[in-house]
Amino acid sequence: MAQAILKRITIDPDICHGKPTIRGFRYPVDNMLELMASRDESNFYRY
Repeated sequence: MAQAILKRITIDPDICHGKPTIRGFRYPVDNMLELMASRDESNFYRY
């Protein structure tokens, strides 16, 4: 399962200043983890 998750994360210096992002999107991984940790579903589904 960890390998499947890692395939979805990419790092590109031209996207989000090189922060790890979800492949195909410009959503930084740290932002998504914060939203998931907060359990604030109204904000999570906006993205």
